[in-house]
Parts: sequence; structure tokens; C-alpha cells
Amino acid sequence: MDIDFKEYHLRCQLHGHEDDVRGITVCGSDTGIATSSRDKTVRLWTQDNRKFVSSKVLVGHTSFVGPITWIPPSSDLPHGGVASGGMDTLVLVWDLNTGEKVQTLKGHQLQVTGIAYDDGDLVSSSIDSTLRRWRNGQCIETWEAHKGPIQAVVKLPTGELVTGSSDTTLKTWKGKTCLHTFVGHSDTVRGLAVMSDLGILSASHDGSLRLWAASGEVLMEMVGHTAIVYSVDSHTSGLIVSGSEDRFAKIWKDGVCVQSIEHPGCVWDTKFMENGDIVTACSDGIVRIWTVNQDYFADQLELDLYTSQLSQYKSSRKRVGGLKLEELPALDALKIPGTSDGQTKVVREGDNGVAYAWNMAEQKWDKIGEVVDGPEESNRSLFDGVQYDYVFDVDIGDGMPIRKLPYNRSDNPYDVADKWLLKESLPLSFREQVVQFILQNSGQKDITFDASFRDPYTGSNAYVPGQHSRASDISVKPTFKHIPKKGMLVFDTAQFDGILKKIVEFNNALLSDQEKQKLSLTELDVSRLDAIVKTLKNTSYYHSSKIADSEVALLLNMLCSWPITMIFPVIDFVRMVVLHPDGANALHKHFESEKDILMEVIKKVTVNPTVPANLLTSIRAVTNLFKNSCFYNWLQNHRSEILDAFSSCSSSTNKNLQLSYSTLILNYAVLLIESKDEEGQSQVLSAALEIVEDENVGPDSKFRALVAVGSLMLEGLVKKIALDFDVLSIAKAAKGSKDSKIAEVGSDIELVSKQS
Repeated sequence: MDIDFKEYHLRCQLHGHEDDVRGITVCGSDTGIATSSRDKTVRLWTQDNRKFVSSKVLVGHTSFVGPITWIPPSSDLPHGGVASGGMDTLVLVWDLNTGEKVQTLKGHQLQVTGIAYDDGDLVSSSIDSTLRRWRNGQCIETWEAHKGPIQAVVKLPTGELVTGSSDTTLKTWKGKTCLHTFVGHSDTVRGLAVMSDLGILSASHDGSLRLWAASGEVLMEMVGHTAIVYSVDSHTSGLIVSGSEDRFAKIWKDGVCVQSIEHPGCVWDTKFMENGDIVTACSDGIVRIWTVNQDYFADQLELDLYTSQLSQYKSSRKRVGGLKLEELPALDALKIPGTSDGQTKVVREGDNGVAYAWNMAEQKWDKIGEVVDGPEESNRSLFDGVQYDYVFDVDIGDGMPIRKLPYNRSDNPYDVADKWLLKESLPLSFREQVVQFILQNSGQKDITFDASFRDPYTGSNAYVPGQHSRASDISVKPTFKHIPKKGMLVFDTAQFDGILKKIVEFNNALLSDQEKQKLSLTELDVSRLDAIVKTLKNTSYYHSSKIADSEVALLLNMLCSWPITMIFPVIDFVRMVVLHPDGANALHKHFESEKDILMEVIKKVTVNPTVPANLLTSIRAVTNLFKNSCFYNWLQNHRSEILDAFSSCSSSTNKNLQLSYSTLILNYAVLLIESKDEEGQSQVLSAALEIVEDENVGPDSKFRALVAVGSLMLEGLVKKIALDFDVLSIAKAAKGSKDSKIAEVGSDIELVSKQS
């Protein structure tokens, strides 16, 4: 370690957030810090001697909050403010003095990823690939800055903006003009910072940090993290700090890592305070401050707590005999006698698993010894009692059963393929396709291996007659349980008698109100509705039965003219008419007309205050439109409006609304994959991930949203964007679900994520 470097020690831990802490900003002087979190809040922390205490909780975002930046004092914000960006696509501006939201900046189509303060303006970046400049609460300009999602934006002291993107580049901007494009990283550029008098710092998914001159020249590369690097910051002292998925905050001096600070989870963000102290944001929901000032070192009680947090995290990941250490029984389990001589039992002793054998003669458990398993956080698969990096399910087609193909990344895939084909009695002409399958699904497609054949059992060369066998007939592909989704889901059950009864009830109310009598139905109208019900009930004749244009016109007239509190049974009627082929065609004619009745109804029923029954029936009616391809153009043309209108359903406590919204999202995923609409797929992916992230969403809704995510990644155009959304972490969390369907689709998504 450099002798001029003083080691950082824990100063204090800030508890309050209920989920991952994602962003940090230091508010002017070192007396205040603001943090953002996956728990949808922003918290303000003020200094109290050695520690910092939570002073305000800012609530306004509807999904997790990421980037956050300090706004210096002004006439509008005398005490300064902060701006935060979220997965809800919004930038919110907050008054630090009151804790009140003073501006809502709406315009981005997808998650906001970065915010820079620029001489009174705010500049925001987004997964939607655009930058937006905001002034006095209004967007004054927007432009597409990269071809891929933008992950970060910072302002240089000289006035230019710098952006980092999933397209692996950095760009510098003067106004909307790109001055330079910096090429060098091999993966997403996730974090940016300014290094005083030197240039620009970048953090990347490729595991490295780079220091760039303003001209684009690489001045320094720092390698040391073992996973994605999410954040980077610098101090006037010349120190650099970075945070990574590998759970370490690393401190760098002159390009060399001088200290690594371990955390009990992913380090999402790192920031220097003016005095040189470091603030870190961790996935365990805790903000930590680190210092070199001995007067501020944490007391022993807090140090013990931090040590305990690290130990618990490691224990929760450590595996013994294929089981998580924390899942092993405690020593008390040895109080229960064994049932047979030699029976073994593994129990937890401290941070280790210890095996015991039952001694029948002496009626006691004899200690065998400590059980040794693989490294911490091992996700290796077991096959025939042996651990492998991968155990692939291989479908070779022709109605043959699924076969297991074990593989370690350290193996030569050609050797593995040769041995596997011989073992499975399959033609060696399949060799190249099996190898390509292995390389594709293990992320090694760019690595070169020795392709020469030697029989793995005899060492002899191969004889492949003619070299043209049935290789082209084999279909080697991974198998998934729930993705991709094919076909549309609909809500096709209805209590027709109840719907008709409610319409008659509301009609009687209109008849008794002199001012609204003219809106009521005649006896002939009611008989027409009764005729529609009879047609809809008789599903076996849908291929030949008809619904008259006049009957459809009656329903649409009711939608337009009846009071908003009375239209939910009418919407429910339309929901079922949509599923009838002739009814769907009749409705479609009206939807394509100059006056788009359905879109008007959607806007009417989704504005505040909403009538819950209107919201539920209308979202289900729109979902049922996916049943008939004649509505596909309409659904695509109005996609953004529809998803925005119903977005509140994802956070509703009503499980039926949640499920309806998830079904709408899943249907849109299927449609937009088919139409190869990348922009639409990005919006649907963002909406699906928002559902998945919400702990209050029911399992059925979460499952459908996960299927949408997996399908979009597997067959859509947004896999890269999904990976930038940390979808692998979401997949791993889903795999741990007690709900088997969610666990299975989590495994599907994890497999897709690892495919190159």
C-alpha cells in the first residue's frame, strides 16, 4: 500500500431505506446527504456530530429511484434542492427545506438513468436513448444522443456534457452537437465522473475504470473489480472510488487500487464528500460513510454490527453439501436420536457445516468432521453427483427425449461434444452444432479452441463417412418452461345476467331523473341488449352468428352518453362483444373512424377520481382486443397512451387490477415481438420490470410480468436493455420464490441472460 495513503475506516451506518440504496448526492457542504432507493423514496440526512440522521423522507415516485443530484440555492429554492429520476420515467424536483415536491418533469418514455445540473437547467438521460433539457419545469429540447440506452450524464467544468451508454461509448456534447465519441470499453458504460484538471472517469460493465482526456485519449485504465462496475467518483486529493456488483468499494491512487472495502451486498453508488470521506450505497438498504479521520471512527458496537452483517451475508450465500448454510439445522437437531446405525446428519456450527453419524450401539451422534463444499455463492449445477458450471437441456428433435449435457467453462467444448456424442450414440457429424450450442449458451462464442478430434476413450482420430450426414437436421437448443409466450390471453368469462341486470337498474335511475331521462334506453333498446346476450352465451355458434351494426352502435352510444359512474356494465358488455368474430369486426369499424370512441372512454375512466369498476372493466376490454388481429394496428398506434393510462394499475392493491395489467403487458409483449417494434418492446419491458419489482404484486401478476420479460429477451430486440436493468438479479430473486411457476420462469430468464 502507498505509504502516503491513509486507510479508510467505517464512520457510521445510516439505516432507514427499506430496499437497495441506488444513488447518492452530497448537498452542497458536507452537512447534508440525499440518497435514493429501490423503496421508491428519497431520504435526506443531516450531520449530527460523528453521525448523520434521517431528517426527511421524500415520497412521490411510483417505482424505484436511481439518479439523484444536488441543486444549488436559487430564488426558487433558497435552501437548495435535489432532483431524482426513477423507473417511473419521471424527474422530480424537491425543496430541501420543506421536503415538498415542487416540479414533476414528464417526457421520457423509459427509466431515467442520469441527471446533471447545468447552470439552472437540468439535463436528464434515459434508457429511451434521449437527453432532455428542462428549464423552469418545462422540456425545452430533446435529442437522441446514442443508438443504445444512455446510462449516465455529467457536466464538465468547461460546460460540455458527457454521456455514457450501453452502446459501450462515451460522447461529449456542446448543445445538441456531438464533439467526440470515445471508444474503448467492451461493454455498457454505467457511471461517469469528472476528475479535476485531468478529464473524465468512466465505469463499465466490462469490470474496468478508465480516465479519458477531453480529446478522447485513454490516460489510465484501472482493473481490479471482478464484476460490473456501477459507479465512480473522484476527489481533489487525486483519489478515485468505485462501486461494483462484486460487493467492494475500491479506492484508487495513481491507477493502483490502494484499498478494497467489503460490503454485505452490491455497491450501487459511491461519492466523495468535500472533506474526503466516502459515502457508499449498498443493496442491503444501508448507507455507509467511511473516513480517515480518527476522531470520526465508528465505535466498537457499530463495528461489531458491521462485521456481523458481513458474516451473515456470507453465511446466507455459503453452501454445504449442496444446501445453503443458513438452511442447515442447529446443534439442537442432535438431540433427536437417529433411526439406523451410520445414519448421517449435517448441522450448523458457527460458519461451518459439521457431519455426524448415528452410533446405534452407544445411542449417540459421533462427529465425523467438517463438510467442505465449493466456494461461496456457487451456483454450479449437479449432474450424476458431479458439479458443473452448466448442465444444459438439449432437444435434438425428432421426438427424442431431452438429454443432459454437462459442461465446465475450463473444458474444451470440442472434447466435451465428442465425448457426449459418443456417450449418447449420436452421429459425430452433429459435432459443430453441439459446440456452437455450448459456446452460445456459456458466453464463450468469441473464444478459440482446438477443434482437432481425438476419441475421448481411445485417442484415435474420427472417421465420419462422407462428412455430410444429418447434421443439418439436428436442432440443438436450450429448453425453457414458460418462454417464449405464444398466443394471447383474454378474460372470457362473464356473468351476463348480472351485467344486464345492472344496466336495467341504471336505466331505471335515468328514467326517474327528469334531467337525464333523454339518456335512458327504450324497451326496444333493452330487447336488443338481451338479443346480444343470447348470441354471446351461445359460443358454439360464434362461427356463424351475427351481431348487428345497430346493436354495436347502441353500446357505443351508451358509452359516450351515460354518466361515468354508470358505464362499467356497458364496458363489460363491450369486453365480451370483442371476443365474438362478427362483433369484433363491427367494433373495429367504429375504432378506425375519425372519432375514436374507445380511446375517449379509456381517457375518461382513467382520470382521477377513477371509479374502480370502470378501470377494471376497461383494462380487460382492451386486453381482449388482442384476441382479434384486426385490432393490432390500433393497439400499436395507441400503445404509449394505453400503457400510460393504465400504469396506475400496477401499484393498485386490487389483485384483479394487478392481474389485468400484467395480462395487458404480456399480450403487448407478444404483439410487439411479432411486429419487431423495438421502441414498443422497450416500453413494455420497463412496465413489466416495474411490476416484478413491486413486492405487493400478487404471484400470478408477477408470473405474467416475468414471462413478458423472458419472452422479450429471448425473441425480442431488448435483451441488452434488460441486462442493463439488472434483470439477472431479478431472475435470481425469482428463482428463490416459493411459487414454483415464478421460480421456473426465473430460471428461464437466468438462462437467457447467460446466453451470448
